[in-house]
Amino acid sequence: MVPNEWKTLRLEEIVEEDAPIRYGVVQIGENTDGGVPIVPIKYINAIESSSLHKASKAIEGKYIKSRVRTGDVLLSVKGTIGAVGVVPPGFEGNIAREIARIRPSREFDSSYIALQLEAERTQKRIQNLTVGTTRREFSIHAVRNFVLEIPSLKEQQNIANIISTWDKAISTTKSLINNSKQQKKALMQQLFTGKKRLFDDSGKSFDDIWKEVKLGDISIITTGSSNREDSSLHGEFTFFDRSEDIRTSSRYLFDSEAVIVPGEGQDFVPKHFKGKFDLHQRTYAIMGFSESVGKYLFYYIGYYRYYFLSQAVGSTVKSLRLPMFQKMPIRLPTIAEQQKIAEVLTNADREIELLEQQLANLKQEKKALMQQLLTGKCRVKVDASEVA
Repeated sequence: MVPNEWKTLRLEEIVEEDAPIRYGVVQIGENTDGGVPIVPIKYINAIESSSLHKASKAIEGKYIKSRVRTGDVLLSVKGTIGAVGVVPPGFEGNIAREIARIRPSREFDSSYIALQLEAERTQKRIQNLTVGTTRREFSIHAVRNFVLEIPSLKEQQNIANIISTWDKAISTTKSLINNSKQQKKALMQQLFTGKKRLFDDSGKSFDDIWKEVKLGDISIITTGSSNREDSSLHGEFTFFDRSEDIRTSSRYLFDSEAVIVPGEGQDFVPKHFKGKFDLHQRTYAIMGFSESVGKYLFYYIGYYRYYFLSQAVGSTVKSLRLPMFQKMPIRLPTIAEQQKIAEVLTNADREIELLEQQLANLKQEKKALMQQLLTGKCRVKVDASEVA
């Protein structure tokens, strides 16, 4: 149920008369004459991407019907169906066949229309209307006849302004996360090369010479004996394989601190774990840290994992072998300095995790706010952006 004064309109009823809803006409990756810029699907969720602004402004005449301008709402209708964006100020370009262009007339606010399309309940309706099996599509007919609930222009604008506050906070938090990750990366480079030395508990800078060792000389490296079929979603113990999803097992093979590295994949990102765990037969556990600090090795291996990429064999799926782990070169400071380095990087991770939690909270708050404002359950005053 929506307020009585709101209108229920089809998308084709809200667009400019001379700009009907249409798909793009150029192929993704097509090298068109005149340097026609293309907006690929991957940009639609990040429509403010600088890649858009860097695109050429040359528009080939034969593509004029699907060119876009500031304020156009873009909706992905193939591939990543339902992704929404608004063309930012100053951008001129064209769209690919996988994208529909919606150009609201002056009675409608582009940001509000985009928010209605982005809303969770709307996305469910869009998915229900898609057709096809192997190549699903939200047809142009379905787009044109898709219905939205729309208040007055002023209320549209006020709703969009209120939600933009959360969008700005989300964007700022994303930037903070990215900056923190870059700072951590730079810090790791300084710490692991010895360019930056930390201080011990007495306040004196570490100055011991680092040892050059092999990973196999300072740890025990082994694979598990379990298969993915041995894992479950409700087991007592953590199960590790090459996937990123968290799985469990009813048994454990090891009870130890370990650095876990997948033996197959494309990136070989390590994990650090303490306790009882089950392990896939093609996943490696590095344990037995008598001469080293486990958390230090975790960060060191993660930073220098290009070593694994250079050693891995295979074409479509890269694989690692035990000797590759054993021969990995490690620069090892004293135990005390290792501990300090691990503490500094752990603190950096905590800061990133805190920001990521803040981001998740902001997204959840925005989602709840959209549910209230875009259905009229919570109204805004038409003379000010205040919740009534």
